[in-house]
Amino acid sequence: MKRAALLISMTIGLLLASFTARAQEVAPPDAATPPRLSLVEGQVSFLRPGAQDWAPARMNTALAAGDSIYTAPSSNAEFQIGKRAYVRVGESTQLQVTDLEPDYLQIKVTAGEASVDLRELLPGHTVEVDTPNAAFTVEHVGYYRFNVDQLATTLITRRGGSATLAAANGQTTRANASEELVISGTEAATVQTYAAPDLDSWDRWNYSRTDTLLDSLSVRYVPPDVYGAADLDHSGSWRTVPEYGPIWIPDAMPVGWAPYSAGHWLYDPVFGWTWVDDASWGWAPYHYGRWVFANGYWAWAPGPIVARPVYAPALVAWLGGVRVSAGVGVGWVALGWGEPLVPWWGPRGFVGTPWWGGWGGPRIVNRTVINTTTVNVTNVNVRNITYVNTRVHNAVIATSSEQLGRGAREYTRPSVEELRDWHPAERGIEVRPTVSNLIPGEGRAAHPPQEVVERPVVAMRAPRDPSPSLRAAGLAAPERAGPAPRVVSPTGGASVDAQRTVPVAASAPEQHAAVSPPAIERARPAPPPTFNDWRNRQPAEARELGAARPTPTPLPASNAQARGGQATHSEPATGAVERRNLPGEPAMKLRPTHADNATPSRSHESGAAAPCKERECR
Repeated sequence: MKRAALLISMTIGLLLASFTARAQEVAPPDAATPPRLSLVEGQVSFLRPGAQDWAPARMNTALAAGDSIYTAPSSNAEFQIGKRAYVRVGESTQLQVTDLEPDYLQIKVTAGEASVDLRELLPGHTVEVDTPNAAFTVEHVGYYRFNVDQLATTLITRRGGSATLAAANGQTTRANASEELVISGTEAATVQTYAAPDLDSWDRWNYSRTDTLLDSLSVRYVPPDVYGAADLDHSGSWRTVPEYGPIWIPDAMPVGWAPYSAGHWLYDPVFGWTWVDDASWGWAPYHYGRWVFANGYWAWAPGPIVARPVYAPALVAWLGGVRVSAGVGVGWVALGWGEPLVPWWGPRGFVGTPWWGGWGGPRIVNRTVINTTTVNVTNVNVRNITYVNTRVHNAVIATSSEQLGRGAREYTRPSVEELRDWHPAERGIEVRPTVSNLIPGEGRAAHPPQEVVERPVVAMRAPRDPSPSLRAAGLAAPERAGPAPRVVSPTGGASVDAQRTVPVAASAPEQHAAVSPPAIERARPAPPPTFNDWRNRQPAEARELGAARPTPTPLPASNAQARGGQATHSEPATGAVERRNLPGEPAMKLRPTHADNATPSRSHESGAAAPCKERECR
């Protein structure tokens, strides 16, 4: 009897352990996909709490609560906050992301102009914009433009957008669709309401750029929640191969290039070590999917389309025991098809456990497809995993722990002999960050005027304090960059001294420079325009509206030129290289439509093509 009771107890314990392991696998930390800095035009500066000074901003930086952006004169920036939502920052503007949650974004604007273009906003989600004169709560789709000067804040709503503003005294006013509100003063704020003015060049560019970004060909192969799909359209080719389904091959990569070799590691207060790639397209392929080496080409394989993709700071395997010039260092390699990610961020129990979050394809360990209903992931010995891309020439990137910890980008390609003693790191990277890891790059950066930094704002909620996460990483807590906001509780009703100095008339239908959808036979659309580039293409009368804007900034001819590399894509090897054909067949033969669900899916069991399942397709 005692033996039977012991066996029953052990069985129950094993079942509970297995259930717990699977629950950990499907329950990553509750964190929102971070906003992506998707446009840097001119002199744009970046400051992360804990850093010593402003630094030049870099595209593909994942923004976190507390991050600040400053655009110098003749400069612009953009960051994506949702699959169909963007914030754009005009010249001479100081903006800070003060809080970020899965259903809430809070930003602060103390000077300049910014737009919030929401083509979609999920129910229950809120965007709060805090300014020196009032706090604005946005809970509906629409287009919102904010202008902040020394005397007043102006909000213009378009495309059915509406918002609620709260003044410093707590009184509220409703901004209806197609209205312009001018809020002057703080304690004794006055609100003047007008009909929305005609679109100017800034508005038309916002409309045109969003139209271009949303009319992407690559959305046929990636989930709609994945940011940066439009950047893939004009920087590579989609192919279809039997083993992986649709894959994307970047254009014009220099000889010897491999994924995660041209960029740097930035320390994120939520996700820890995060890869920031140099390429303009370097967001989606480094935070979703897997990299494969097909017929001599590196290709990004997004895998079957899933209902909810999950962001990862990087999809690499960290390697220990890799020898570099300074001794034994740290290495990394891109995860191959179906291989698990071993998280280095998040709560205890999640860190160090093989994880396939957001991956819809087969789950593979050491070239074997596993079934998570029968295999306990905690029984997978991380140190015994062999990653397929470690066998590809030049695929493993390495550096010393000291160089990585001080933000250096001095990477090496270990030889076969130097990789002899490598082994997977069981808990990912364990290098302590320094203040150098809080900035995306070195160099001189423009500083906002001190009076702009020190302007207080009105807010509905206190901003998030970044100090705890910095202390946990061994970094000193930052000094407050500006005064604490004036947190108010709305009292309802019209704001004190609110008046409509001009009756609000029905606005004429808005006209904007819409971008024509690509023709069926066109497989490579033009890149989305920057403001300067877009303005230069417009007729003279449109250019006059933005005469103060800078002259166009030429776009690089190719990613290879931007990196200083060669304009040919060939297999990384020494000596003569045989030219290879692109793998598979062209994937983009027709312009995709949202109603087309014919995208092939990969069977989890056999790897053969299978019809899309409802839980995998859009």
